[in-house]
Amino acid sequence: MEKLKFGIIGFGNMGSGHAKTIMDGKVPKMELCAICDIDPERIAVSKKLYPDVATFDNATALINSGLCDTIIVATPHYDHAEIAIEGLRKGLNVITEKPAGVYTKQVLEMNEVAKNSKGVFGIMYNQRTNPVYRKLREMILNGELGGIKRVQWTITDWYRPQAYHDSSEWRSTWKTEGGGALINQNPHQLDLWQWMFGMPSKIWARAGFGKYHNIETEDDVTIFMEYENGMTGTYITSTGEAPGTNRLEIACDMGKVVVEQDKIHFTKNEISEREFDKINTKPFGSPEKTEIDVEVVGENPEHKGILNNFAEAVLSGEELLAPGYEGVKGLTISNSAHLSAWTGEVVDVNNFPHEKYYELLMEKIEKSTYVKPEVKKQVVNLDGTF
Repeated sequence: MEKLKFGIIGFGNMGSGHAKTIMDGKVPKMELCAICDIDPERIAVSKKLYPDVATFDNATALINSGLCDTIIVATPHYDHAEIAIEGLRKGLNVITEKPAGVYTKQVLEMNEVAKNSKGVFGIMYNQRTNPVYRKLREMILNGELGGIKRVQWTITDWYRPQAYHDSSEWRSTWKTEGGGALINQNPHQLDLWQWMFGMPSKIWARAGFGKYHNIETEDDVTIFMEYENGMTGTYITSTGEAPGTNRLEIACDMGKVVVEQDKIHFTKNEISEREFDKINTKPFGSPEKTEIDVEVVGENPEHKGILNNFAEAVLSGEELLAPGYEGVKGLTISNSAHLSAWTGEVVDVNNFPHEKYYELLMEKIEKSTYVKPEVKKQVVNLDGTF
């Protein structure tokens, strides 16, 4: 069987997990050939776990080694685009972990490099393999919901205690992570939002920076979105609520859809509300409706699903579930929310000011007075856990 020769750059939580997935044979068309990390202790553990896999202490050395035709970038956020660009320029196939980057300016550069590379470019948007959201997207695209009026997603089940923020030197600062809840916990959902509903035209947001934790980045966010077709959306997220909620509600011409606890419930109008309004003569009339629990078929293969799809895309020409180019879309929503929260202004998403955002982010880094608490070094164990 033809296999991709796979290299992992960053042997932390995600990188070590991808290594285990491949070594356990869950991605038959990938062979793990190299691991890179700048931390000698993590490299030492990787050698004990996988003694036959080559190791490197810097990304450039792995990329230029000739051992791999494919890499995954599983480093802290600021390095994602930079390492992906280097791999793509070398002609390697590249998967980047989420987010695609910290600021759109750099990600747009990455996309341009990818266009001129012979490598296949993907992103680890593993929630696109979730049958719940795949089914919902199918319902939207085939017109079952009719026109969408309003979307509200409350996703506050990201609870993270202070110990989480203190567990790693790079977490929860503008300089090392580039954001908080929006850039860390929410990229998958912001991607799913644009994947299902498209990109908004305007964004207004409010955020609490260090509202619940001793951090300088956001841990509580409310985003209001407007679309050119009149649809509106509200996205609410937090890492400071326990217990939290994960509820997606869609108001549409054909009724109401609620997604919660991995189930889709459709309160379906017998006829479109817009059609009903034209013919109804009763002052308090409303469309007849039916309650439907939508059938969802299949399991969610998550990371291994993206890896297997990527291998098939390279080797057999299968369509990518998560093209790397699309990483800029969810990031644009995230950056727009940050920018709006910083300035108090409504952000024009269609004409997003990439340079302005970058300058304000750099200014926040330069003027930061935040002092990170002493961090206990996080080391990967021999069972691949932390």
